[in-house]
Amino acid sequence: MDSIAKRAQLLLNDVTSLWQSLNVDTKLSQLSEIDTKLADPSVWQDNQKAQELAKEQSKLQAATAPWQSLKGKLEEVSELAELNDESLTGEITKQLDEAEQSLQTLKGDLRYNGPYDDMDVIVSIHAGAGGTDAQDWAGMLLRMYVRWAEQNDCKTEMIDESTGEEAGIKSVTFEVSGTYAFGKLKGEHGVHRLVRLSPFNSDNLRQTSFAKVEVMPKIDRPETVEIDEKDLRIDVYRSGGKGGQSVNTTDSAVRVTHIPTSIVVAIQNERSQLQNKETAMSILRGKLAQLQLEQHQENIRELKGPNEQAAWGNQIRSYVLHPYKQVKDLRTNHVSTDPDDVLDGKLNDFIDSYLETNVAQ
Repeated sequence: MDSIAKRAQLLLNDVTSLWQSLNVDTKLSQLSEIDTKLADPSVWQDNQKAQELAKEQSKLQAATAPWQSLKGKLEEVSELAELNDESLTGEITKQLDEAEQSLQTLKGDLRYNGPYDDMDVIVSIHAGAGGTDAQDWAGMLLRMYVRWAEQNDCKTEMIDESTGEEAGIKSVTFEVSGTYAFGKLKGEHGVHRLVRLSPFNSDNLRQTSFAKVEVMPKIDRPETVEIDEKDLRIDVYRSGGKGGQSVNTTDSAVRVTHIPTSIVVAIQNERSQLQNKETAMSILRGKLAQLQLEQHQENIRELKGPNEQAAWGNQIRSYVLHPYKQVKDLRTNHVSTDPDDVLDGKLNDFIDSYLETNVAQ
């Protein structure tokens, strides 16, 4: 029993150390504050604020409950082991095996140690040069990420979409919400390349298409990424539908320009001007946060604008459907020989490979 008690204590020590590294006590304190606020009936008078609190509550519960359960279980097992009762050896060993397996699974959370990894994510997809083929490729990528979200207990919500004339999309922006959503999808940021026999070419020639994927943390709180109002130019205009006809009778569309970096975010949909402005500002904060991570600058004013031309040549992944079948990540060299599976949302092997490479570095 001495060896079992020692094993139990070592596991408990490991969990306690990780508990501190992941700031579980802080998260539990935040959860308690939110629980108190949501218990107050008056909070529901502001439905949007209540929904945001409920969403934050759900995220904190998902981040803390497994660690609470594991730590509590190991504390009980340690107490049982100290009884030195040989008849309990089998049961204690079984519980330790289960706890060890749970710990290995939870250690995956250590990969999400970036400043925004626990946030929801905003994804934008832009078709590259190549007309209908590129727009169709952008549409295929949208489906891939929506399918991934469905398979991984995440929710998606469309923010803005511009459809292609014949097929696919010119651009789309959508939100993915779920545990460590940004931490999981941040490695998708970059240019994605498709090689296939074109379904839009009468000669059925091989076609190479590009689409750019932008992945940004969803930052609702202005204090997280502080932007000087003097650095913004905000324009409002009337939303336009296909063919240029007016789809709104008011100037509800909003275009926000961050002057120092020349980043432009335009939102035009069925929402009010105020909602569109809030959405545009959230996306702008995410873009600036992403630039900060890439350029290692503390001051927003010191950021250089994204180099669009260089980015288009910066392919992160190639999807080849002809003359052979392969998906290859050019940063990690991870390869799949089943592109149909990948395009159906089976991205976790690529995500894990990227995260493990980052941790190793």
